[in-house]
Order: sequence, then structure tokens, then C-alpha cells
Amino acid sequence: MTRFLFVVPPLVGHLNPAVGVAAELAARGHAIAWAGVPELVGRLAGPDAEVFACAVPQVGPGGAAQRPPELRGPGALKFLWEDFLVPLAEAMAPDVAAAVDRFRPDVLVVDQQAVAGALVAERLGLPWVTSATTSAEFTGALDGMPLVDAWIRGLLGALRGRLGAPLSTVDPRFSPHLILAFTTPELAGPVAPVGPIRFVGPALASRPAEPDFPWQWLDPGRRTVLVTLGTANTDAGTAFLTVCQEALRARSERVQGVIVDPGRVLGEPAPDPDLLVLASVPQLRLLGRTAAVVCHAGHNTVCEALWHGVPLVVAPIRDDQPVVAGQVVAAGAGLRVRFGRISAVRLGQALDAVLDDPAHRTAAHRVGASFHAAGGAAGAATELESLAATVARTAERSIR
Repeated sequence: MTRFLFVVPPLVGHLNPAVGVAAELAARGHAIAWAGVPELVGRLAGPDAEVFACAVPQVGPGGAAQRPPELRGPGALKFLWEDFLVPLAEAMAPDVAAAVDRFRPDVLVVDQQAVAGALVAERLGLPWVTSATTSAEFTGALDGMPLVDAWIRGLLGALRGRLGAPLSTVDPRFSPHLILAFTTPELAGPVAPVGPIRFVGPALASRPAEPDFPWQWLDPGRRTVLVTLGTANTDAGTAFLTVCQEALRARSERVQGVIVDPGRVLGEPAPDPDLLVLASVPQLRLLGRTAAVVCHAGHNTVCEALWHGVPLVVAPIRDDQPVVAGQVVAAGAGLRVRFGRISAVRLGQALDAVLDDPAHRTAAHRVGASFHAAGGAAGAATELESLAATVARTAERSIR
């Protein structure tokens, strides 16, 4: 039995893949614990999860940093690092160290945005694995922005001086032991030589607290389109969701729309046979009955849609989303539109294309097939077991 400590940020999209891997490891007899926000981990991993509470900066709906909704591009990236990721690392580090002291893990599994886990692990001489819930960091997203890349490396270097092993030169976003990438090359494309990457595809797992859904509302004679901006973009989505609503209504003779509106920015929904507006949906189950997805190009939503062979219209907002949107288009599995400047006519045209052109669905199925073949949670668990066995053998030889 190996003891694995998962170190996670207060971000739903980053916890979901880890939950599937942790459940698979537990089913194989390993001991699992978490360092994170107990309320969020417990909601996603189940009430029996062992969670060591970590302090975190103030967060918003869905665990998102409280960013002004108008922030885009470099401004959003600067905010993400200066106002969330660096303070998050500094807040979490003492509690991660305390969790290590109490749980005594053999291996830490560290989300790429919870760099405190990597820095504490290297300071204590423990092996750690990167849980990469998006491939943007290792697909050369910053190649054209050397000053931005250098600035981020400077922030990480300063963090290491405060939290990690000062003499280390390892980038805490990329473990030298193992990087679990929850995607495949069929979507991610070429990657930079950042470390030992293992492509395991999406790690999907049942979710303990799924919301109800009126399944009888779905009309088998019409195709269902799901519109979602994830849990972290409610502050930025009013205009976009309004446009989606208009485009879907214009196609109601052949399409039903399901819009996820956690912030109720569209107002209180009235009963409607053509358009269903809900605060949340059981997304994984609904995707199996969906013909197309309109989303913000969040990595989890994109991968979950493609797992089901569902093509996409992607409207990236910020962070890694433009990179992921580019991957969707390059794979042929969907079309990209502008989030901030989109009309109902243009969105409707993109939606018609992904619904009616079989090439997009064929490409979505191709990527989805690569996901299924990659192993998912089971494949990730096997990689972690292999690393743990190597670590144990190395420790045994050093004792001899």
C-alpha cells in the first residue's frame, strides 16, 4: 500500500480529474488524503474523504479568483499569477507541510496551480507528481511572449526562495518524476520537452452530488445543444448567454437548448419547451444525449464533450482557454467564435456548421477514441503505482 497526498487548489475544474484518480487508487487499496479546502473536496470527492484543511485567498463562485470580468489577455494572466496563484501558494504552504507531517505520504500528487505542494515536496525531499488539468503550460503557449515567460519564472523563483529548496532549478509546474496530462496528443498537439509527460486522457468519475435534471423535457425529435461557461465565469457571461439564447430560439424547430446559468444572469427562467435554463446540470450524463456544446473552451468541458464524441463551438475568455480553443479547431472538432464580439447570427452559423457538417463530429469521435484508449483514471493510477514502486526500490537500495 502506498500513501498518496493530493494537493489541490480551490478550483472545481482542477479537482474533478484528481477525484477520479484518487478513487481508482483507493479501490486498489492505497491510502488517500487531500490538502485543500475541505468543503470543496468533500463535495466532489465525497464526505468520507480525508482532507487536511489549507488556507486559501478569497475566492468566488466555483472557486475562482475574484477577477474583474472585463480582464482579458495579459491583464488577466497578470492578475491570475500576482493576485491568486502566488498568494495561494504562500497561504497553502504551511498547511501542506503540516499535512505531510501528519499523513506521511510516499508521493504527493500536486495540481499544476497548487505550486505550494511542489515546493514543499522538494524542500522535504519527497517525490511529487504534476497533475496537469490543462495542456496549455507545455504546448508552447508562451513561446511568443518571452518577457511574460521570464516574469512568471521570476515569480516562481522568488516563491522557491521563500517556500522551497533554494538551490533547486526545477520548474514547480513540471515534476521531474512524472507529469500526468489529462488529454492526448490528438487534442493537445506537439508538446515542449518539459519533463516525463504521460498522456492519460480525461479522468472521468461519478460525481457524488449531481443536480437533478428533467430528463422527460428532452425531445427525441430535436437535437440538444448544451451551453455552459463553467463555474468560474458567471461574472463575464451575461451578454454571451443572451446571444446564445437568441440563437437557440431561432432554431427551435430542430434544436433544444440547455443553458447553464449559475449566476441567474438571464433572470428567473419560465417553463419553456424549447429552452431550459438551469443553475447546474449533471454534465457528464447530459453529454451522452447532446449533439453540440457551446462553451468557453475550459479544458474539462472540452475534454468531457470530446469524450462523448460531441463537437463544439468554443468562445475562449481568458487564461488557457484560447490555447484549448486553438486545439479544438486544429483537431477539426469544432469552431471558434469571439466571446466579447459575437452576434446571434454569427453564433448560429457556427452552431449550424458543427451540427450539420459531419467532419466536426468525425473529428470529435477521433479525439474521443484517443481519450478512451489512453486509460483515464485507471491509466493515471497505474502510472502513479509505477512511480511509487520505483521510489520504494530506490529507497531500499539506499538503505542497503
